[in-house]
Amino acid sequence: MPSLKIRRALLSVSDKTGLVEFARALKSHGVALVSTGGTAQALKSAGLAVTDVAELTGFPEMMDGRVKTLHPRVHGGLLAIRENAEHDASAAQHAIEPIDLLVVNLYPFEETVAKGSAADACIENIDVGGPAMIRGAAKNHDSVTVIVEAEDYARVLAEMSEHDGATTLDLRRQLAAKAYARTAAYDAAISNWFAQTYSSATPTWRAFGGRLGQALRYGENPHQSAALYVTDCSRFGVATAKQVQGKELSYNNINDTDAAFELVSEFDTSIPAVAIIKHANPCGVATGSSLADAYVKALACDSTSAFGGIIAFNQAIDAATAEEVTKIFTEVVIAPDASPDAQAIFAAKKNLRLVLTGGLANASDVGLSVRSVTGGLLVQSRDNGRVEELNLKVVTKRQPTRQERADMLFAFKVAKHVKSNAIVYAKGGATVGIGAGQMSRIDSARIAAWKAQEAAKAQGLAKPLTIGSVVASDAFFPFADGLLTAAEAGVTAVIQPGGSMRDDEVIAAANAKGLAMVFTGMRHFRH
Repeated sequence: MPSLKIRRALLSVSDKTGLVEFARALKSHGVALVSTGGTAQALKSAGLAVTDVAELTGFPEMMDGRVKTLHPRVHGGLLAIRENAEHDASAAQHAIEPIDLLVVNLYPFEETVAKGSAADACIENIDVGGPAMIRGAAKNHDSVTVIVEAEDYARVLAEMSEHDGATTLDLRRQLAAKAYARTAAYDAAISNWFAQTYSSATPTWRAFGGRLGQALRYGENPHQSAALYVTDCSRFGVATAKQVQGKELSYNNINDTDAAFELVSEFDTSIPAVAIIKHANPCGVATGSSLADAYVKALACDSTSAFGGIIAFNQAIDAATAEEVTKIFTEVVIAPDASPDAQAIFAAKKNLRLVLTGGLANASDVGLSVRSVTGGLLVQSRDNGRVEELNLKVVTKRQPTRQERADMLFAFKVAKHVKSNAIVYAKGGATVGIGAGQMSRIDSARIAAWKAQEAAKAQGLAKPLTIGSVVASDAFFPFADGLLTAAEAGVTAVIQPGGSMRDDEVIAAANAKGLAMVFTGMRHFRH
């Protein structure tokens, strides 16, 4: 059926945005309205004639509204194939009238979970009749138009105006595809909530779904298509942030901005913290007396790589910080907020994207990390592990000083967000050298030391800042050579997970160099 005239519509929505206006427009096309519960009441209150679904089925809504649309006169009206003699005969025999348009948006399960509601409330907001009707109407899209979001009201009305109250098959197919995607994402949210709530870390079936947040120009490279889908509206981050200025974010921008924001969210908001990211790796991270101070310290770690990078802040950006940031070219700035003065300063840099999240991501949040592999999905719980001072086990003769302990904890937080193999040198609450993503840990240690030497030259310093610094390793040192490389760079203390078969050899090397070393018992691989 290329064109299908809409004569009768069933409306049952939890989100009543634009409902009355849409229903009035349907009435202007001579469409008869059938509705349920609160939707019917809203339409009647607006002065619209509507048939309650209970009149249609001959059964009242019951069991707190759980049972109302699960009836042959509803599903028969949706599933009957038009101009099919057998279907027409069954419909006539059982007094089933066709439903040409179904408008349903589902109980707000995702929103209820996002609010942190109790399990009973979450379960009560699992829609049963809605998905059943949507799937039936979408299956029978040759004969039925299905709408699952208010944003599609205008599209349907435009076609009805153009085609004498009818919709085209092309539109019905598009809406059917959207309907199935919506119920799939809804069921994914429910199944994942059940798995998480009732402690099933590896359910037999796993589904993931999200809503389109942004269609991207391309992926990592121009020949790849890409889009951003939002899966969790409750967590502050790049997917749910507001972009204040600048051209749209690219795939790589989003990936790097997410890395920057997740890193800076490790730091409590009471201490100004800044992370500068390039190609998903930190090139400078620091805390300071102010955001501007922290930014200057972070930039000093590797000012060359920071050019064209991503900068994340853990506090609202002030004008002084914005002035510092705009001294070099920056792709993206992300923060919980920015003062009006800071926004005005950024506005002068039209190519800079400013993204405001409204808050920090909770680094302790439970969630899932998903990566595609050929023929499947690799799923794990997100790395929300955090090492505190009480977790540190001193394994050397020399005890670390109070400042060394603080710098070690800082460096280990940063190492968690550096691609493995990760080595981070830090001093005074700032990184001074970072080695990332190398095939051997000793190479990461060497690269980080070389980076520190280059940074010292750029600042006109006679010696690299690794002298007197601490070093963090995301995983254990398999041999003493990596630690010895760090010792040659001038470190005085080491933080690492421990757990190597050669721990005794590494500890002996640390003792021979007079270093303090602590084990965390927790590693932070990031591949």
